[in-house]
Amino acid sequence: MKLKILILVTLVVLILTGCSQREYRIVDARFDQVSPVDNYRVFYQIFVGSFSDSNNDTIGDIRGIINRLDYLNDGDPLSGKSLGVTGLWLTPIMPSPSYHKYDTTDYFNVDPQFGTLEDFQELIIKAEARGINIIIDLVLNHTSSRHPWFVEARRAMREGDLDNRYIDFYNIVRAEEKVAGRTYYHFYGEYYYEGNFWSEMPDLNVSNLYVREEIERMVEFWLGMGVAGFRLDAVKYPFLGNDDANLEFWRWFMDIAKSYREDVYVVGEMWDSDTNILRYYEVMNNFDFGMSQSNGAVASTVQGIESVNQFVRYVYEYRNSVKAVNPDAMLQPFLTNHDMNRAAGFLSLENGQMQMAANLYILSYGTPFIYYGEEIGMRGSRGSENTDANRRLAMHWGDGDSVGNPIGSTWTSADQTNGTVREQLRDPDSLLTHYKRLLLIRQANPEIARGEYLPLMFENEQHFGGFLSTYEGSTIAVLHNVSQQPITIDISIIESITLTELRAEIGMGGATLTGSVLVIDPMTSVVLR
Repeated sequence: MKLKILILVTLVVLILTGCSQREYRIVDARFDQVSPVDNYRVFYQIFVGSFSDSNNDTIGDIRGIINRLDYLNDGDPLSGKSLGVTGLWLTPIMPSPSYHKYDTTDYFNVDPQFGTLEDFQELIIKAEARGINIIIDLVLNHTSSRHPWFVEARRAMREGDLDNRYIDFYNIVRAEEKVAGRTYYHFYGEYYYEGNFWSEMPDLNVSNLYVREEIERMVEFWLGMGVAGFRLDAVKYPFLGNDDANLEFWRWFMDIAKSYREDVYVVGEMWDSDTNILRYYEVMNNFDFGMSQSNGAVASTVQGIESVNQFVRYVYEYRNSVKAVNPDAMLQPFLTNHDMNRAAGFLSLENGQMQMAANLYILSYGTPFIYYGEEIGMRGSRGSENTDANRRLAMHWGDGDSVGNPIGSTWTSADQTNGTVREQLRDPDSLLTHYKRLLLIRQANPEIARGEYLPLMFENEQHFGGFLSTYEGSTIAVLHNVSQQPITIDISIIESITLTELRAEIGMGGATLTGSVLVIDPMTSVVLR
């Protein structure tokens, strides 16, 4: 075998080693090396209504999240007791008639089912004390049809008040003015309104100056509340089919957001091909959909459809493409989210596919996002019922939490076959324990998230490979064995760098480094220096 990538290694300062079978300890850990405003974090997506219920009404709420902060991050990076996430993405918390809240009726409040603004402020403060940043879903493409703006527009149209400014808050047109490729519903008389998602979600006219004034008020309000930024829903939809117009709008939005918080963290939902996502990276960070779902780069690699060499080359080339259009951007890899079938339905937990999928995208460059429950192997798919509610099921705590499944779901708790949080916390070999160790390794090695990423191309290897990453003069190697057999390799073939220390191993087995000979067990990853 011959390695094709060369790089020089220098000093590293954090050490994570195995001290017994799949047990880990931290030596000389200096977590203060990472800036507190650094956005290279691990985010955890919470579908609020399904996460944790504090008042026994079966609906998850903000106080439920507060009650689970010790689970998410106990504030001690060395404890190993909490999951260790450093960011939270909350799906919409604003008032809405739906269970999912993507159709708001008030951009400046919290839905009473979830709590109050005071509850949210308390969450922000307590999360910040533990080093957790919070971003919230901001849905600017559309409102609820029950939003006062839309209600007033309909009243004005019905009464012939065509100069009422709220009519122009939405894309209301005559039949001959409809734009091909967009969806419209009857409004009143000869008029129709655009609603590309649903008749009860009328699309906003974000070209309107009054609408933009309202958007600026939203940004000022929520950043003033202490959120670190926003997840922007459906970023290609404001001007569907017109990327140039969309990008002009989002540039304006980013300028506004940065004027209120210079380090604001914004990530867009541009659900499309990598090529089309790249244009939106010119303006803001975006989720990397090419990594996700059953046919994405991560799942394809752990299932053996693609090689590890192909995976690291993909990350390398995609990262370079992103940096070429926006040097300040970072990748946002993820496995699934609330609009996708859960990973435990297409990746096996028993043979280590779930564990290795986590290794591939979390031990990698950028800011990964974990979908709540992924860390315990929760299941859920749209199924023959064709309902997204089955992808947003109640967190499986196992400790009497009264949170229930959302409206429209057809699954029961008996369908959650991989165990509860309570059960997995007691099991040193559980998926949850794996995630806790994984995040500890990532946090202890800042090179992984932030460094210059260089793939290692191992010839004739389908199931083994990895990359080098250099950050502030320190270089580490991350190597993966996604096969069902142990692999022995002489790492001295990695030219111009000498790797002498096994900093971490994580997966279904362990690893040893004797001189330059690395033995790595099946479905296991290592960090070397």
